[in-house]
Amino acid sequence: MTVRAVVLVVLDSAGIGGAPDAGAFGDAGSATIPNLARAVGGVKLPNMGALGLGRLADIAGVEPATAPSGAFGAMTETSAGKDTTTGHWEMTGIYLKEPLPTYPDGFPLEVIEDFEKATGTQVLGNVVASGTEIIEALGAEHVATGKPIVYTSADSVFQIATHVDVISLERLYEMCRIAREILRGPHEVGRVIARPFAGEPGSFARTPDRHDFSRLAEGDTILDEIVGEGLEVRGVGKISDIFGGRGITSSHPTRSNDDGIDAIVAEVGAIGRGLVFANLVDFDQAYGHRNDPGGYARALERFDERLPEITGAMHDDDVLLITADHGNDPTTASTDHSRERVPLLGTGAPVRAGAEIGIRETFSDCGATVTDLLGFPTATRGTSFAPVLLAR
Repeated sequence: MTVRAVVLVVLDSAGIGGAPDAGAFGDAGSATIPNLARAVGGVKLPNMGALGLGRLADIAGVEPATAPSGAFGAMTETSAGKDTTTGHWEMTGIYLKEPLPTYPDGFPLEVIEDFEKATGTQVLGNVVASGTEIIEALGAEHVATGKPIVYTSADSVFQIATHVDVISLERLYEMCRIAREILRGPHEVGRVIARPFAGEPGSFARTPDRHDFSRLAEGDTILDEIVGEGLEVRGVGKISDIFGGRGITSSHPTRSNDDGIDAIVAEVGAIGRGLVFANLVDFDQAYGHRNDPGGYARALERFDERLPEITGAMHDDDVLLITADHGNDPTTASTDHSRERVPLLGTGAPVRAGAEIGIRETFSDCGATVTDLLGFPTATRGTSFAPVLLAR
């Protein structure tokens, strides 16, 4: 059976634990959804629970459905990393043998000097830091001097934070493009990220105008293949940023999870045939990195509450897949991403109720399934689970 549209929604960082190599990444015991659910005394996720979420892990408040209404399974990451870029790339058929470069001691002097020379300004920071903490620590000095704040994390990122009243968004984005050109070869990080903030000292807050400037995938993804077949790929949230605009026929940036859900509903209605690919970033950005299990739980419940709006917008020949790109357990001491398996839920009229997708050996199985559903095999990695998914 060939479907009209596949809707692929990534709940950024909503892992379920159980990665066989978690210990090698320093993440033994990390399990984002199960651990946060236990920490808050249970979560109410009746719609995802009905699809089979409770069959994937022990999640307080989500009972294992005896007769799931959808398909359920999990995916194991095989690439060398646990970040947004690596997860999304593997999902679309790209495997990374080597991790993207990270900088636990800050960026080398030559990188910073090249950036300062190209932008005509000195920088503050150049340390590993939480985004909210570094603007609190260096924000006032930035406002006084006009020097941008440069920092990184455990991920492969070069982040630039500036106050909107000191450096315009246009100038901040220009600085990011300059950094993107400098960070080539051995220093080609996964993403350069613009991190604008506003407010006064003591109450600085990041604005929703973040923008990611990504490294391009080495080779074609399923997005390139879908476009090559003459179909649409409509990106929602930061999807276009993650892929550097490649393989994207239209992009709908968003400012929050709710805005993202609105956009998904709109794009499902607008697409002719192809893929609606969405990333809902608040789970990771607002709650995982800030070790806020309560906020994370409320965000999951809000998505679950609004899930019927997405399914209600779908046609009878559409399929919805819900998954994640990595973990970010807000109950651990770390504020960084965690190596975890991710959930995989499917629904839509063509989906067989109670279909057990199993534990997939790579995220790439998701991408292979998307192209299979759209009527052609992928030339990238992965094995389609469409034969299990569909009610034939």
